Amino acid sequence: MAVQGDFAEHIAVLDRLGVRAVEVRLPGNLDGVDALIMPGGESTTFSYLMDLYGLKEPILKMADAGTPIWGTCAGMIMMAKGLTEDKPTPMGLMDIEVSRNAFGRQVDSFETELAIEGIDGDPFHAVFIRAQRE
Repeated sequence: MAVQGDFAEHIAVLDRLGVRAVEVRLPGNLDGVDALIMPGGESTTFSYLMDLYGLKEPILKMADAGTPIWGTCAGMIMMAKGLTEDKPTPMGLMDIEVSRNAFGRQVDSFETELAIEGIDGDPFHAVFIRAQRE
């Protein structure tokens, strides 16, 4: 899915692995797709754009047909059966309930340098994003 979020990073990794990826923005882009990654991003925006472009119904049909679908971060939120919050409306593809802001809001994300005991060398640049929790 390439409507919003970190889809470019997913495509770059798939490319390095020798997997051909297509950017899915409209239902027609799903033709011939044999697996789908729903990436991280902002879940309410993700949901809004999926509705705007008419993607939810075709993705539900793909899931019913057995197409593998993997969701990371916002993608997982969209795949959940339920949320502890009112928005967005999840698609019910995975039997989990998600708490979207279990570890804080987006502004609580941060980056820092970590010296890790047992690992020699310069400190490790670490990125901590607030995340959801099942």
